[in-house]
Amino acid sequence: MTLDQYRDLADRLLAPFVAAADRLGLTPDGVSVVAFGFAVAAGGAFYLATPTWYVLGGLFVFLNGWLDLVDGALARAQGVDSDGGDLLDHVLDRYADIVMLVGLAAGIDAYGLGLAAVTGVLMTSYLGTQIQAVGLGREYGGLVGRADRLAIIGVVAIVAAAVRVLPGPPVAVLGRSVVGWLLIFFALVGHLTALQRFWGAWSDLG
Repeated sequence: MTLDQYRDLADRLLAPFVAAADRLGLTPDGVSVVAFGFAVAAGGAFYLATPTWYVLGGLFVFLNGWLDLVDGALARAQGVDSDGGDLLDHVLDRYADIVMLVGLAAGIDAYGLGLAAVTGVLMTSYLGTQIQAVGLGREYGGLVGRADRLAIIGVVAIVAAAVRVLPGPPVAVLGRSVVGWLLIFFALVGHLTALQRFWGAWSDLG
């Protein structure tokens, strides 16, 4: 069960934002680029790893996710949705995932966990598009989709900020901070989600 299944509801909620973007003369590709800019800002904020920057990073992640919905809805509203726009959106989404996770890992000096998390997330996304390539349609299901990842990152960023302002030594569980456990979670669940998607598609093809 993932948040991606509520895309239709999100599209309805996006209507006023899409109308505003259209009045401003924005293009879907332009919105995609702005969304990516917020992802880069989030990665930089997480790298700085202070309470204030964690809060700002969480806000930037939310804006990235929201604009990622706006660009597709705007393309449909303007009647300009295309394979090129879809390609750009997916490429920027993958780079956005990478830069945010690398920022989180760099902020706590845990590059090994960052690598594991990035590969898990990329394999999840790869299986989603590869399943579409073999004719089974776009796959958003699994344990954790992109919408879930962004929501979790935003929440954990706020928690990380709160933990750092508590008096006393930094809070850690089994030697890992909340951000460290987030990276472990993405590494494990990312690969499990990829395998879940693969098994479901393999069964359908059979």
